[in-house]
Amino acid sequence: MEASFWISKLADIEDTMGSLSRGRASVLTSSAGGRPVYLAEYGDKEDFGRQANYSSACGARDPSKYANKGENAKPVLLIVGGVHGGELEGIVGVMNLIRLLETGADYRGRRHDFLYENASRFRLLLIPCMNPDGRARLPVDSLIGVPYEKFVFFMQGAWKDGTLCRWPDCKAVHPIKEASGFLGSYFNDDGVNFMHDNFFSPMARESSALLGLADREAVDFHMSLHGGADTAVHFPWIPYLPVDVKHRQQAFNLRMAEAHRGRGLPFDVVEQTVQDGERHPYPSFNLTTAVHHVCGGLSMTYESNMGIDGPGIRLTPDEILDCHFLLFEEMFRFALEERAGK
Repeated sequence: MEASFWISKLADIEDTMGSLSRGRASVLTSSAGGRPVYLAEYGDKEDFGRQANYSSACGARDPSKYANKGENAKPVLLIVGGVHGGELEGIVGVMNLIRLLETGADYRGRRHDFLYENASRFRLLLIPCMNPDGRARLPVDSLIGVPYEKFVFFMQGAWKDGTLCRWPDCKAVHPIKEASGFLGSYFNDDGVNFMHDNFFSPMARESSALLGLADREAVDFHMSLHGGADTAVHFPWIPYLPVDVKHRQQAFNLRMAEAHRGRGLPFDVVEQTVQDGERHPYPSFNLTTAVHHVCGGLSMTYESNMGIDGPGIRLTPDEILDCHFLLFEEMFRFALEERAGK
């Protein structure tokens, strides 16, 4: 695939982080394999008068004791790419968003004026690649057009007997490193899938660092960017959330469906208000859920189309990036409207 805007290499992330002028770059943590996990920040961190962590403040029946946000407080948005290091679409999306914030246009030279002109109204926390170990293990820079079986090998890897480690069986052994013949890009170098870490005693420093960031920053809206093979764009259902949070996330879900229809892009509406246990008897408390419980913000998983050579819908690289920019714009609009409604 030849697309100059498809920026996903670890070296490209490092170069970009070293050249920010409007944003500030830092290393959030190092990976299990010793690679930097970079964070780009836009907007200053505000003092919300914290007196307690979120759980304790809720126990006091007063979340303002965790973060006292007045009507003039800037919404805090956390957008995370590459939780599964081989899911390049989110990395590309965040890198193009950073390019826009720095220059006024994405790597295609396209302007997104609403995003650029309103960015100063937010505290933006952008992580291009949360799992650089997995990204380093992927030997290609794009999965566009890759045959399905090879895609599975790159993503989930293979067992010691050489058979493919398919979804969801790739989650049946965790950490998976010792059971793996080839460790797929889902995992860090210790074989941990961050989405299913033990969040009360994390196995991965990366998971701990992300939760610590969400906690310190009192994040209002967290978006975890993933790839969903050749599915339509969608948000999976997130269990173990308060009912009001589920309803707000459903409102955003329907908003995104309408926005995609307006652009002629495929979107699958997955109902967000389903109660725990109704869709599956063993709903997983995953990383997306955990982020909500440390900061109280909306927390969603975004599944992008990946354009692989497999069954289902196959979007072009341009369409995949267009979907991400549609997501970013709707996040901005939704967060501003919620803030204005308080």
